[in-house]
Amino acid sequence: MYYYPNSYAENQYLASRGYVVLSVNYRLGSMYERAFREAPNSGWRGSFEYKDVLAGAKYLQTLSYVDPKRLGIWGGSYGGLMTALALSRNSDVFAAGVDFHGVHDWSVLVRRTAPDTAPDYKEALKLAYDSSPVASVATWKSPVLLMHGDDDRNVPFQQTTDLAQRLRENHVPLEEIIFPDEIHDFLLWKTWIRGYKATADFFNRKLGVP
Repeated sequence: MYYYPNSYAENQYLASRGYVVLSVNYRLGSMYERAFREAPNSGWRGSFEYKDVLAGAKYLQTLSYVDPKRLGIWGGSYGGLMTALALSRNSDVFAAGVDFHGVHDWSVLVRRTAPDTAPDYKEALKLAYDSSPVASVATWKSPVLLMHGDDDRNVPFQQTTDLAQRLRENHVPLEEIIFPDEIHDFLLWKTWIRGYKATADFFNRKLGVP
């Protein structure tokens, strides 16, 4: 699948520009059997997997050649969700982030898939919302670049427009790039290139490489 090789190429590009890059295979990922892939209290049921991302950042802060005050985070799709969680919950750790078409409010997606006749439906919606980046917007301070194709059939485009509005209301430094007629797995090579160049440029401006 070209999504992952492209992401790997972006990490290589950032490394070539002087960044230390850590790519985290957080729980819900592959290669480590069912207990890892289907971790309890993950996704909309608690975002437990975010702890793996935060642990990676804490590790980077222990390295002598990493400036602990200039940690950035980026990701696409589920990685976009992890990026938004990082910035909303831990702007004290992550100084800037780039979020490609991430999920920002799990409760919206749960409403579309869960039967509202279930006896614990309201509790499920609350849990899904509390597991989402939008639940922690009040503590989001770090600048972010949001990117999304407006014809995304995997993660609704409204997930980004809604988050952007919330961030503006809380005076969070925000930049946006919207790709007209693009889907989740960008169709055009030039879209990937533009997005990845914008990512590096954003980090250069917000974090800087000595």
